[in-house]
Amino acid sequence: MGRGTLEVVELGDTAYGRTTYEPGWRWTEDVRPIVGTSLCEVHHVGFCLQGRLHVAMADGTEMVVEADDVFEIPPDHDAWVLGDEAWIAVDSRGRRYFGIAPDDDTDRRILGTIMFTDIVGSTPLAARLGDTAWHGLMAEFNEACRATLDRYRGREVQTTGDGILAVFTRPDRAVRGALALVRDANAQGLQLRVGIHTGEYEPVGNEMRGLAVHVAARVMAVAGPDQVVVSASTASLLDRGTYRVEALGPHDLKGVPDPVDLFAIGPAT
Repeated sequence: MGRGTLEVVELGDTAYGRTTYEPGWRWTEDVRPIVGTSLCEVHHVGFCLQGRLHVAMADGTEMVVEADDVFEIPPDHDAWVLGDEAWIAVDSRGRRYFGIAPDDDTDRRILGTIMFTDIVGSTPLAARLGDTAWHGLMAEFNEACRATLDRYRGREVQTTGDGILAVFTRPDRAVRGALALVRDANAQGLQLRVGIHTGEYEPVGNEMRGLAVHVAARVMAVAGPDQVVVSASTASLLDRGTYRVEALGPHDLKGVPDPVDLFAIGPAT
């Protein structure tokens, strides 16, 4: 990656990366020409072994990550090496697809599988637990969700209060990830609803736009507790022998011109 290198080791479903950025390395100069996005869209969590890295977020906030720091860097940032020492770090997020160019598309539309999640009954649960306990529970749950997304090569786009918007390059990974997220929620005494739709979207900064994003959100609203619901466009791309598929029939989704056939997905018995 220009003046940087990335070494990836996969241990089962988890990928760890060791990055080495030489003096003078900068994301916008060394990686942006490869991936084509205006800023880095990867969420980083890791440990710095050596050197100093200046990080500048799109919202104007800045930080310096240096030796012995444990760091978390949200998507939508630039970064560059400070001084004459290489910056070396070990990172466990997004390393399978960091520095990889997306499919070329002159009008910036990308085909992907979009996922929305939502915690069922979050408002009364938060009121019952109180702010401190609720925020602690959400921090633990979001951390588990991000590890699961990374395992199935999903990219977190943003959090949505008590849910997550993510995108996958393959429908089967999205569905397997969704079923794992439901298990993650159950392990913490929570119930999750998940909606998935495959279609074209337009990346704009750290956001996604387009009808496909809207459809995915509406599909999620149909799902019940501990249920994964997908649109027909996603269901048609799945191996039916791998999952339990229940047809829910056509649904009129608010803001969507035509009825959409929906399917509830579960693990094969």
